[in-house]
Amino acid sequence: MAFGFPDLRNCRIAIIAALLAAVPVAAFAQTDPPRDPRVIPPPKIQKKLPEPPAKLPNVRTDRTRGLDFLFGALKAAPDEASAKHVEARIWATWMQTPSDTAALLMLRAKAAMEAQQMDVALKLLDAVVKLRPDYVEGWNRRATLYYLKNDYSHSLEDIREVLIREPRHFGALAGLGMIMQDIGDEKRALEAFRKALAVNPHLEKVPELVKTLTEKVEGRDI
Repeated sequence: MAFGFPDLRNCRIAIIAALLAAVPVAAFAQTDPPRDPRVIPPPKIQKKLPEPPAKLPNVRTDRTRGLDFLFGALKAAPDEASAKHVEARIWATWMQTPSDTAALLMLRAKAAMEAQQMDVALKLLDAVVKLRPDYVEGWNRRATLYYLKNDYSHSLEDIREVLIREPRHFGALAGLGMIMQDIGDEKRALEAFRKALAVNPHLEKVPELVKTLTEKVEGRDI
């Protein structure tokens, strides 16, 4: 066993716990005793987060009013096909940026991630965030990259930035839930997934996760 390595996991969990206090997701108060980090399961091998569809529709530039309308339409969607159409328009609005440079960097970062060139993608996304710190999808894409690299502390930092700018970002909320699930904090995972579903009731697989976690978290005393 390498010298000092057993302490790295404890340090990582402590960093994550400190970051959680700053993530603006209400009702995340933790009253249970802290978990023993030795029982935390390893991250899942297959990681899949909500992401924009390959083809996005054109959207108007009136972002605030447009998003308010679209989120209302998403909740009221009568079927999955309608919901997916509205969801794609929301993603398209989020992806818009007035900076051609940021847009080009995002395209190159996406290509690098698809080619498994994670270090290249990270440098490109660092440039996006530095260039346009007001651009929500720059933070969200980098949070996704950090998650795929199992760097949960940095992913949580970027999720926090996303939710400060867009508390309704169901992709970031679902990502938060997946991180909590990966580190074994089922209570906070359930709360994050519920918030994601409150915004977007049509997220794939999240209802099943909520059902399973509800039975584990709230069904323990039955």
